[in-house]
Amino acid sequence: MTQDDAHRGAPDPTPSTGGEAPRQPAHPPLPSYGAHGSTGAGATAGHGAPGQPGYGAPPGYGSQPGYGVPPPYGQPAYGPPPGYGVPGYGPPPGYGYPRPTNTLAILSLVMAFVFSPVGLVLGIVARRQIRQTGEQGDGLALAGIIIGGIATALAVLAFLFLFLALASVGSVDFAP
Repeated sequence: MTQDDAHRGAPDPTPSTGGEAPRQPAHPPLPSYGAHGSTGAGATAGHGAPGQPGYGAPPGYGSQPGYGVPPPYGQPAYGPPPGYGVPGYGPPPGYGYPRPTNTLAILSLVMAFVFSPVGLVLGIVARRQIRQTGEQGDGLALAGIIIGGIATALAVLAFLFLFLALASVGSVDFAP
């Protein structure tokens, strides 16, 4: 049995006893599929019939363009392309982490609606801290001062009006 017959699943030819050569099946030989040493014009050395087209080696694509020396083992192979800034100097101005908002500034605005004198005091303390630390929230503290001041003034006026109203009712004589 030949190699081609084994691939085709053909039965093993029976040897004859008369000394004659074994009989080959009537199948044409298999074409060469890029076997070592084959050419595109035809197969050689029992890999197909001459003149029958073989598939040969795949076309070469050449080498990839060079991107410089690869980095040593253990270093990352990525980074900014050349000409995109010098590493180590940080982002340009305007970028980066935002400054935190002062907590007392937030509390001053909330407390201005809940208990206005506390909102007024917290707003004043928050603005003083913001000037020293450079945090955000100056507008919140200012709003807490304004709303807390107005609400405190209204509460004081309401208390005085109530006190004067009760005092005037107490001095009224109901006797005929």
